[in-house]
Amino acid sequence: MKIAVSVETTCDLTKELLQQYDLKQIPFHITLGDKLFLDGEITTQEMFDYVDETGVLPKTNAINEFEYAEYFENLKKDYDAIIHISLSSGLSSSCSNAKRAAQEMKDVYVVDSQSLSTGIGLLAIYAAQLVKEGLEPSVIAQQVEKRTASVQASFVVERLDYLHKGGRCNLFTLLGATILKIRPRIVVKNGKMGSDKKFKGNMGKVVRKYCESVFEDFHNPDLENVFITCTSASEEMLEEVRMAVKEKGFKNVYETRAGGTIASHCGANTLGVLFFNDGDKK
Repeated sequence: MKIAVSVETTCDLTKELLQQYDLKQIPFHITLGDKLFLDGEITTQEMFDYVDETGVLPKTNAINEFEYAEYFENLKKDYDAIIHISLSSGLSSSCSNAKRAAQEMKDVYVVDSQSLSTGIGLLAIYAAQLVKEGLEPSVIAQQVEKRTASVQASFVVERLDYLHKGGRCNLFTLLGATILKIRPRIVVKNGKMGSDKKFKGNMGKVVRKYCESVFEDFHNPDLENVFITCTSASEEMLEEVRMAVKEKGFKNVYETRAGGTIASHCGANTLGVLFFNDGDKK
């Protein structure tokens, strides 16, 4: 049986990784002013420049049921079954739209990642590995769904204006963070984003503290794969996190840039370390 593993552009995987693991992808939509783009048609830097010039935050639009149906139908021309791993249902209506489209088709399985960005990417790579093992599509979907709870997806954010404009933090928090240089750690838990810790200072030092806190709080990593994912970052920031994951002993370290959909909600200089936190269960 020929099985396709599918994701949305919210997985933030590079073209090379998509090709390496034979992953299929459908894009979200981004609106800048009166212009509509597919996620990937503009760079995150172009998007940040637009916000700096206009003060207007990009809008992201979920993929609708019709688009999923058309996308799945095209994949089914070449594949017997589809495992689609969607952006968390707690963050977007895309997952429910995909599930409704899949209900009308045979052997199309939609998994709610309960995550975002390369947290989805981790699950997609895992699914691709299960496909190579020759498992049935229904079993693969079940195994991937079971592992969603083990995804450690967190980020440290330099600027809160994007989160404020998007309604995810109040004005008081924004002003306090700006004046005091407070950088929150955003963690995805039960499919939703929330801040659980705060750091203070320049981002080079903050990233070091962030990495220490992540490996202290999530101390059972599967050392097979880890993602260093950012919207943008200085070399100092990247070097700090590279050293941290190297010291931890991860086998495959992937560096990726967040696409437009994810970056539009958190702004520049947002950086995260993402991995499976189920080392004893692998």
